[in-house]
Amino acid sequence: MSQAILAAGTVCWRRVIDPSGDPAGRIMVLLIHRTKQRDVSFPKGKLDPGESMPQAAVRETEEETGLKIHLGVNLGTINYALGAGREKTVQYWAAEVTPQAALASTFTPNDEVQALEWVPLEDARKRLSYKADRELYDVFLRLAAHDLLETFAITLLRHAKAEPRSDLFPVDSLRPLADSGEKQAETLPPILECFGPRRIYSSDAVRCMTTVGPLAEHLDLRIRAKRSLSQDFWDEGDLTKTRKLIGKLVARGRSAVVCSHRPVLPDLARELTLATGSLPGEYLAQAAALPPAAFSVFHISRTRPGAGILGVETYPIKH
Repeated sequence: MSQAILAAGTVCWRRVIDPSGDPAGRIMVLLIHRTKQRDVSFPKGKLDPGESMPQAAVRETEEETGLKIHLGVNLGTINYALGAGREKTVQYWAAEVTPQAALASTFTPNDEVQALEWVPLEDARKRLSYKADRELYDVFLRLAAHDLLETFAITLLRHAKAEPRSDLFPVDSLRPLADSGEKQAETLPPILECFGPRRIYSSDAVRCMTTVGPLAEHLDLRIRAKRSLSQDFWDEGDLTKTRKLIGKLVARGRSAVVCSHRPVLPDLARELTLATGSLPGEYLAQAAALPPAAFSVFHISRTRPGAGILGVETYPIKH
Protein backbone atom coordinates (compact mmCIF):
# COMPACT_ATOMS: atom_id res chain seq x y z
CA MET A 1 0.00 0.00 0.00
CA SER A 2 1.27 3.48 -0.82
CA GLN A 3 1.96 6.07 1.85
CA ALA A 4 -1.14 7.42 3.55
CA ILE A 5 -2.45 10.81 2.53
CA LEU A 6 -2.55 13.02 5.62
CA ALA A 7 -5.31 15.53 6.30
CA ALA A 8 -6.71 17.45 9.26
CA GLY A 9 -9.99 19.10 10.19
CA THR A 10 -12.23 20.45 12.90
CA VAL A 11 -15.65 20.07 14.43
CA CYS A 12 -16.56 23.73 14.88
CA TRP A 13 -19.14 24.68 17.48
CA ARG A 14 -20.60 27.76 19.16
CA ARG A 15 -23.15 28.68 21.81
CA VAL A 16 -26.18 30.65 20.72
CA ILE A 17 -28.13 32.36 23.46
CA ASP A 18 -31.86 31.70 23.33
CA PRO A 19 -33.73 34.20 25.57
CA SER A 20 -36.64 31.78 25.91
CA GLY A 21 -34.49 28.71 26.63
CA ASP A 22 -31.36 27.61 28.51
CA PRO A 23 -29.50 30.68 29.82
CA ALA A 24 -26.22 28.85 29.12
CA GLY A 25 -27.06 28.86 25.44
CA ARG A 26 -27.66 26.19 22.83
CA ILE A 27 -24.72 24.41 21.22
CA MET A 28 -24.68 24.62 17.44
CA VAL A 29 -22.33 22.61 15.21
CA LEU A 30 -21.01 23.64 11.80
CA LEU A 31 -21.53 21.35 8.80
CA ILE A 32 -20.27 22.04 5.32
CA HIS A 33 -22.01 21.11 2.07
CA ARG A 34 -19.27 20.29 -0.43
CA THR A 35 -19.93 21.23 -4.02
CA LYS A 36 -18.30 18.45 -6.04
CA GLN A 37 -18.87 15.58 -3.64
CA ARG A 38 -22.46 16.63 -2.90
CA ASP A 39 -22.06 15.52 0.70
CA VAL A 40 -22.28 16.91 4.23
CA SER A 41 -19.15 16.79 6.36
CA PHE A 42 -16.78 18.78 8.56
CA PRO A 43 -14.09 21.24 7.42
CA LYS A 44 -10.90 19.39 6.53
CA GLY A 45 -8.12 19.17 3.97
CA LYS A 46 -4.74 17.74 3.06
CA LEU A 47 -1.48 18.93 4.60
CA ASP A 48 0.72 21.25 2.60
CA PRO A 49 4.40 20.21 2.29
CA GLY A 50 6.14 20.64 5.63
CA GLU A 51 2.92 21.47 7.43
CA SER A 52 1.87 19.92 10.74
CA MET A 53 -1.56 18.44 11.43
CA PRO A 54 -2.63 21.33 13.73
CA GLN A 55 -1.56 23.95 11.19
CA ALA A 56 -3.47 22.18 8.43
CA ALA A 57 -6.62 21.94 10.58
CA VAL A 58 -6.57 25.68 11.31
CA ARG A 59 -5.72 26.68 7.74
CA GLU A 60 -8.25 24.38 6.07
CA THR A 61 -11.01 25.51 8.43
CA GLU A 62 -10.37 29.15 7.53
CA GLU A 63 -10.08 28.41 3.80
CA GLU A 64 -13.33 26.43 3.69
CA THR A 65 -15.43 28.46 6.13
CA GLY A 66 -13.78 31.86 6.53
CA LEU A 67 -13.55 31.19 10.29
CA LYS A 68 -10.38 31.87 12.26
CA ILE A 69 -10.21 29.35 15.10
CA HIS A 70 -7.90 27.81 17.66
CA LEU A 71 -7.84 24.11 18.38
CA GLY A 72 -9.54 22.56 21.37
CA VAL A 73 -9.42 18.95 22.49
CA ASN A 74 -8.27 16.30 20.05
CA LEU A 75 -11.19 14.14 18.87
CA GLY A 76 -9.26 11.36 17.19
CA THR A 77 -8.31 10.07 13.77
CA ILE A 78 -10.33 8.73 10.84
CA ASN A 79 -8.73 6.27 8.41
CA TYR A 80 -10.35 5.16 5.18
CA ALA A 81 -9.40 3.67 1.84
CA LEU A 82 -9.41 5.81 -1.30
CA GLY A 83 -8.98 3.04 -3.83
CA ALA A 84 -5.96 2.03 -5.91
CA GLY A 85 -4.20 0.99 -2.71
CA ARG A 86 -4.31 4.48 -1.21
CA GLU A 87 -5.40 5.37 2.32
CA LYS A 88 -6.31 8.68 3.92
CA THR A 89 -5.76 9.62 7.55
CA VAL A 90 -7.62 12.62 8.95
CA GLN A 91 -6.97 14.10 12.40
CA TYR A 92 -9.76 16.16 14.01
CA TRP A 93 -10.04 18.67 16.82
CA ALA A 94 -12.98 20.41 18.45
CA ALA A 95 -12.86 24.16 17.77
CA GLU A 96 -14.99 26.77 19.50
CA VAL A 97 -16.12 29.62 17.26
CA THR A 98 -16.28 32.89 19.16
CA PRO A 99 -18.94 35.50 18.33
CA GLN A 100 -16.16 37.72 16.98
CA ALA A 101 -14.89 34.97 14.67
CA ALA A 102 -18.40 34.24 13.41
CA LEU A 103 -18.98 37.89 12.58
CA ALA A 104 -15.61 38.16 10.85
CA SER A 105 -16.16 35.14 8.59
CA THR A 106 -15.50 35.91 4.93
CA PHE A 107 -17.19 32.80 3.53
CA THR A 108 -18.95 32.90 0.17
CA PRO A 109 -20.15 29.82 -1.78
CA ASN A 110 -17.44 28.51 -4.07
CA ASP A 111 -16.33 25.56 -6.18
CA GLU A 112 -15.29 23.62 -3.08
CA VAL A 113 -17.92 24.46 -0.45
CA GLN A 114 -21.45 25.24 -1.55
CA ALA A 115 -22.91 26.17 1.84
CA LEU A 116 -22.30 26.35 5.59
CA GLU A 117 -24.99 25.16 7.97
CA TRP A 118 -25.18 25.66 11.73
CA VAL A 119 -27.12 22.71 13.16
CA PRO A 120 -28.28 22.04 16.74
CA LEU A 121 -25.96 19.64 18.58
CA GLU A 122 -28.54 16.86 18.69
CA ASP A 123 -29.38 17.11 14.97
CA ALA A 124 -25.92 17.12 13.38
CA ARG A 125 -25.17 13.39 13.55
CA LYS A 126 -27.98 12.28 11.27
CA ARG A 127 -27.08 14.96 8.72
CA LEU A 128 -23.54 13.67 8.16
CA SER A 129 -23.00 11.68 4.97
CA TYR A 130 -20.37 9.24 6.20
CA LYS A 131 -20.26 6.62 8.93
CA ALA A 132 -16.70 7.57 9.91
CA ASP A 133 -17.77 11.18 10.50
CA ARG A 134 -20.70 10.02 12.60
CA GLU A 135 -18.41 7.86 14.76
CA LEU A 136 -16.04 10.79 15.23
CA TYR A 137 -18.99 12.99 16.15
CA ASP A 138 -19.93 10.50 18.88
CA VAL A 139 -16.68 11.47 20.65
CA PHE A 140 -17.71 15.12 20.41
CA LEU A 141 -21.17 14.28 21.78
CA ARG A 142 -19.69 12.53 24.81
CA LEU A 143 -17.67 15.62 25.65
CA ALA A 144 -20.75 17.81 25.22
CA ALA A 145 -22.83 15.54 27.45
CA HIS A 146 -20.40 16.14 30.31
CA ASP A 147 -20.00 19.88 29.63
CA LEU A 148 -16.37 19.43 28.57
CA LEU A 149 -16.27 21.23 25.24
CA GLU A 150 -14.94 24.55 26.54
CA THR A 151 -11.25 23.89 27.04
CA PHE A 152 -7.92 25.62 27.38
CA ALA A 153 -4.43 24.27 26.69
CA ILE A 154 -1.33 24.25 28.85
CA THR A 155 1.65 23.52 26.61
CA LEU A 156 4.85 22.22 28.20
CA LEU A 157 7.79 23.07 25.95
CA ARG A 158 11.38 21.92 26.30
CA HIS A 159 13.89 24.55 25.25
CA ALA A 160 15.53 24.16 21.85
CA LYS A 161 18.98 22.67 21.32
CA ALA A 162 21.53 24.56 23.43
CA GLU A 163 25.29 24.84 23.29
CA PRO A 164 26.89 22.11 25.43
CA ARG A 165 28.40 22.85 28.79
CA SER A 166 32.02 23.95 28.39
CA ASP A 167 34.62 26.45 29.56
CA LEU A 168 33.04 28.92 27.13
CA PHE A 169 29.81 28.84 29.16
CA PRO A 170 30.77 28.32 32.80
CA VAL A 171 27.38 29.52 34.08
CA ASP A 172 24.79 26.95 33.03
CA SER A 173 21.84 29.36 32.98
CA LEU A 174 23.68 31.58 30.49
CA ARG A 175 24.26 28.89 27.87
CA PRO A 176 22.82 30.09 24.55
CA LEU A 177 21.04 28.11 21.89
CA ALA A 178 23.09 26.33 19.27
CA ASP A 179 22.59 27.36 15.65
CA SER A 180 20.29 24.37 15.17
CA GLY A 181 18.37 25.40 18.29
CA GLU A 182 17.79 28.88 16.91
CA LYS A 183 16.34 27.29 13.78
CA GLN A 184 14.10 25.11 15.93
CA ALA A 185 12.86 28.16 17.83
CA GLU A 186 11.93 29.86 14.55
CA THR A 187 9.77 26.89 13.51
CA LEU A 188 7.72 26.84 16.74
CA PRO A 189 5.40 29.89 16.45
CA PRO A 190 3.08 28.70 13.63
CA ILE A 191 2.26 25.39 15.28
CA LEU A 192 2.06 26.69 18.87
CA GLU A 193 -0.25 29.47 17.69
CA CYS A 194 -2.80 26.83 16.66
CA PHE A 195 -3.63 26.19 20.32
CA GLY A 196 -4.31 29.85 21.09
CA PRO A 197 -1.79 30.69 23.84
CA ARG A 198 -2.65 33.86 25.72
CA ARG A 199 0.45 33.92 27.91
CA ILE A 200 4.05 32.71 27.70
CA TYR A 201 5.95 31.56 30.79
CA SER A 202 9.61 30.61 30.72
CA SER A 203 12.50 29.60 32.89
CA ASP A 204 14.80 32.59 33.27
CA ALA A 205 17.67 30.60 31.68
CA VAL A 206 18.92 32.13 28.43
CA ARG A 207 18.23 28.98 26.41
CA CYS A 208 14.57 28.97 27.45
CA MET A 209 14.00 32.69 26.99
CA THR A 210 15.56 32.52 23.52
CA THR A 211 13.42 29.52 22.59
CA VAL A 212 10.15 31.40 23.18
CA GLY A 213 11.45 34.72 21.84
CA PRO A 214 10.15 34.18 18.28
CA LEU A 215 6.78 33.03 19.64
CA ALA A 216 6.45 36.12 21.83
CA GLU A 217 7.26 38.35 18.86
CA HIS A 218 4.87 36.45 16.59
CA LEU A 219 1.96 36.72 19.03
CA ASP A 220 2.92 40.15 20.39
CA LEU A 221 3.06 38.78 23.93
CA ARG A 222 5.61 39.41 26.65
CA ILE A 223 7.59 36.55 28.17
CA ARG A 224 6.94 36.03 31.88
CA ALA A 225 10.31 34.84 33.18
CA LYS A 226 10.01 32.58 36.25
CA ARG A 227 12.92 31.25 38.26
CA SER A 228 10.52 28.60 39.60
CA LEU A 229 10.64 27.01 36.12
CA SER A 230 14.43 26.91 35.98
CA GLN A 231 16.70 23.93 36.44
CA ASP A 232 18.66 25.80 39.10
CA PHE A 233 15.49 26.20 41.17
CA TRP A 234 14.55 22.56 40.58
CA ASP A 235 18.00 21.46 41.78
CA GLU A 236 17.31 23.18 45.11
CA GLY A 237 14.52 20.66 45.72
CA ASP A 238 11.68 22.92 46.94
CA LEU A 239 8.91 22.98 44.33
CA THR A 240 6.41 24.98 46.39
CA LYS A 241 6.57 28.00 44.07
CA THR A 242 6.42 25.76 41.01
CA ARG A 243 3.26 24.09 42.30
CA LYS A 244 1.74 27.49 43.05
CA LEU A 245 2.47 28.70 39.51
CA ILE A 246 0.91 25.65 37.84
CA GLY A 247 -2.09 25.93 40.14
CA LYS A 248 -2.58 29.54 39.09
CA LEU A 249 -2.41 28.62 35.41
CA VAL A 250 -5.11 25.99 35.83
CA ALA A 251 -7.28 28.28 37.95
CA ARG A 252 -6.97 31.09 35.40
CA GLY A 253 -8.29 28.85 32.63
CA ARG A 254 -6.40 30.51 29.78
CA SER A 255 -4.17 28.78 27.27
CA ALA A 256 -0.47 29.21 27.99
CA VAL A 257 2.95 27.99 26.90
CA VAL A 258 5.40 26.99 29.64
CA CYS A 259 9.05 26.59 28.58
CA SER A 260 11.40 24.69 30.87
CA HIS A 261 14.13 22.02 31.07
CA ARG A 262 14.25 18.25 30.61
CA PRO A 263 14.66 17.38 34.33
CA VAL A 264 11.89 19.80 35.33
CA LEU A 265 9.24 18.70 32.83
CA PRO A 266 8.14 15.48 34.63
CA ASP A 267 7.40 17.49 37.77
CA LEU A 268 5.50 20.12 35.78
CA ALA A 269 3.38 17.37 34.21
CA ARG A 270 2.78 15.85 37.63
CA GLU A 271 1.71 19.23 39.02
CA LEU A 272 -0.81 19.53 36.18
CA THR A 273 -2.35 16.22 37.20
CA LEU A 274 -2.53 17.31 40.84
CA ALA A 275 -4.10 20.66 39.94
CA THR A 276 -6.79 18.97 37.82
CA GLY A 277 -7.49 15.84 39.84
CA SER A 278 -6.21 13.68 36.98
CA LEU A 279 -5.25 10.04 37.26
CA PRO A 280 -1.52 9.29 37.06
CA GLY A 281 -0.25 7.03 34.30
CA GLU A 282 2.42 6.25 31.77
CA TYR A 283 1.03 9.01 29.53
CA LEU A 284 2.64 11.56 31.86
CA ALA A 285 6.11 10.11 31.45
CA GLN A 286 5.66 10.03 27.69
CA ALA A 287 4.41 13.61 27.61
CA ALA A 288 7.39 14.83 29.62
CA ALA A 289 10.12 12.85 27.81
CA LEU A 290 10.70 15.54 25.23
CA PRO A 291 13.68 16.08 22.94
CA PRO A 292 14.87 19.68 22.42
CA ALA A 293 12.14 22.04 21.14
CA ALA A 294 9.43 19.38 21.44
CA PHE A 295 6.23 20.10 23.34
CA SER A 296 3.15 18.46 24.81
CA VAL A 297 -0.28 20.09 24.83
CA PHE A 298 -2.52 19.32 27.81
CA HIS A 299 -6.22 20.03 27.22
CA ILE A 300 -8.24 20.97 30.31
CA SER A 301 -11.90 21.87 30.78
CA ARG A 302 -12.44 25.56 31.41
CA THR A 303 -15.77 25.00 33.18
CA ARG A 304 -14.79 21.80 35.01
CA PRO A 305 -10.99 21.78 35.47
CA GLY A 306 -11.32 19.20 38.23
CA ALA A 307 -12.61 16.71 35.64
CA GLY A 308 -8.99 15.99 34.79
CA ILE A 309 -6.79 16.25 31.74
CA LEU A 310 -8.97 15.54 28.71
CA GLY A 311 -6.16 14.77 26.30
CA VAL A 312 -2.44 15.18 25.62
CA GLU A 313 -0.73 15.71 22.27
CA THR A 314 3.05 15.58 21.81
CA TYR A 315 4.95 17.14 18.91
CA PRO A 316 8.67 16.82 18.10
CA ILE A 317 10.41 19.56 16.15
CA LYS A 318 13.02 18.30 13.67
CA HIS A 319 16.12 20.11 12.46
